[in-house]
Amino acid sequence: MPKTFTYQEEGLSYTVVVYEDPDNPGNFMADITVDEGAMDVNAIYFGDDDFSGDSESLGGPLNMNGARLDGEDVQWDSAEQLSRPGLGPEGTDKATYVSSGETLTVGLDIESLDEIDVFGIRATSTTTPEGSIKAVSDEPEEPEDDPTFDKVGFGIEIGDNGGIENGVFVREENLPEGEEGTFENYVNFYDSQFGDDEDYNITQVESVIFYQLTIDGNGLEIPQELFRIDAPEGGFEDADDMIATYDEAIANGALDEVDEGSELMAALSYEADFVDDVSEEEEIVEDDLAFA
Repeated sequence: MPKTFTYQEEGLSYTVVVYEDPDNPGNFMADITVDEGAMDVNAIYFGDDDFSGDSESLGGPLNMNGARLDGEDVQWDSAEQLSRPGLGPEGTDKATYVSSGETLTVGLDIESLDEIDVFGIRATSTTTPEGSIKAVSDEPEEPEDDPTFDKVGFGIEIGDNGGIENGVFVREENLPEGEEGTFENYVNFYDSQFGDDEDYNITQVESVIFYQLTIDGNGLEIPQELFRIDAPEGGFEDADDMIATYDEAIANGALDEVDEGSELMAALSYEADFVDDVSEEEEIVEDDLAFA
């Protein structure tokens, strides 16, 4: 898989894509594309994420002295000169001068993309205020997928045993077609159905409970509470407030004890009689959207 590095500061931004040449396996390339501004790319530096040992340097005006990544000195495994500083008589027609929308392709002397976790560019004649850059970029982390749940309980009243005595349980199949069971989707769906209900709207929710479901040897569903979020004093203000409370709980480790790679599912963990006077709106999906 290609690796992508980006860099941006006032007057200049660029993207570097490092990849194996599909037409020549074993050959590796870097496409340096300027997204905004312009620069004369004089040298490239790269290395893996092990910053031990001596660092390669071209010295003189092509050095990367002082360039840091997250406050840490970078140990470069390779440095390659592409041109000397100064546009000279060629001006902006110089081969290494790249302006907005243009791409400079460079061959890389590596055997694997694993050798590149950090990419640096030494450039002059840049459109930045300083007129030159010693730019360092690492590959951005892949965004983590939001946890999904098979069922979430919105508790209007919580009993002495901690279970939902009055509330609504929503399954993933209740959500609009194509939507995954992320908490944001659950909240948006709940709000769309009960936002005008003075007894069940989000401001009336006391706690939201998430459950995990396992199957025992007899094929019976065994529900287990994963975690819960409680409304602040005065209740949730709206859907955004409920989602923000959830995000804070996740950031504070609410799911840390859940085994990595396990499928997050939720299930009703308390047996309760369904109320008899369920309105037509409450019967959104028969036998799936349950009132406790």
